[in-house]
Amino acid sequence: MNRSLPRPFTTAKAGLAAVAIVCALALSCDLAGCASNAADSNGSNSAADSAAGGKTLKVAMELAYPPFETKDDAGNPEGLAVDFIRDFGEAYGYDVQIENTAWDGLIPSLQSGKADLVISSMTITDERKQSVDFSDAYAMAQLAILANANSGIASIDDLNQPGKKVAVKTGSTGDVYATKNLTNAEIVRLADESACVTEVVQGKADGFLYDQLTIYRNHQANPDTTEAVFIPFQDAEEWGIAVKKGNTGLLDQLNEFIAQSKTDGEFDRLTEKYLAEEKKAFDEYGFKWFFDFE
Repeated sequence: MNRSLPRPFTTAKAGLAAVAIVCALALSCDLAGCASNAADSNGSNSAADSAAGGKTLKVAMELAYPPFETKDDAGNPEGLAVDFIRDFGEAYGYDVQIENTAWDGLIPSLQSGKADLVISSMTITDERKQSVDFSDAYAMAQLAILANANSGIASIDDLNQPGKKVAVKTGSTGDVYATKNLTNAEIVRLADESACVTEVVQGKADGFLYDQLTIYRNHQANPDTTEAVFIPFQDAEEWGIAVKKGNTGLLDQLNEFIAQSKTDGEFDRLTEKYLAEEKKAFDEYGFKWFFDFE
């Protein structure tokens, strides 16, 4: 049964409730150190200004590059980078929420505030540094060539010839390298890795320029129609975790965790779980491994 209270009593009760709320808020702010007002050096609040337990960390990645960033059979995020950032979240008290994001939307997601960080096998480049801040390198990678078996490509110089077609994923470091260095060849820019592989397999392109792991795996999947050309024709690329410009709080935590992971076996555990076979093959070929930071 509902009853209406006399107006004076209602007003007095509301006043007491307001006082109680103000006191509670003041006490909460005092105990928490007013964490919600903590800002980085540029005055913008960041996801890492406070490592309060359960604070949400919004992570953007393109779940299209196994075994680093991919999905399980149920469509949930899975992979080496997924485990790594979840381990980071556990270490610093974050509730990690991963959002599958198209490649060309990763950096914009930081700039718009939809994501707090991006970890998606992204190479640190001077151009990208103009838009975001990067952590220290958490992995190293080199480019290689997936060549059509009948193309006669045995080196990068063989690819840089008139009449040769080079498939690259638009915006990738393979695209950047080809644009700068393969000026004699025709560059075919495509939206994703699988399209580039198909071009080579069908003989429509002489070679596909991408990282060594991708080239190795696609050659294993297409041994009769492709050749893998593993030549370290450029310095190893550094993969970094991107954050919004000025988000120094989160960046410091990431760098601390990366440094610790290089010494406490984190990368060894992830390699054993996701890349044991590839690590063995790379060792046999004498290729630089992803987590060889020497």
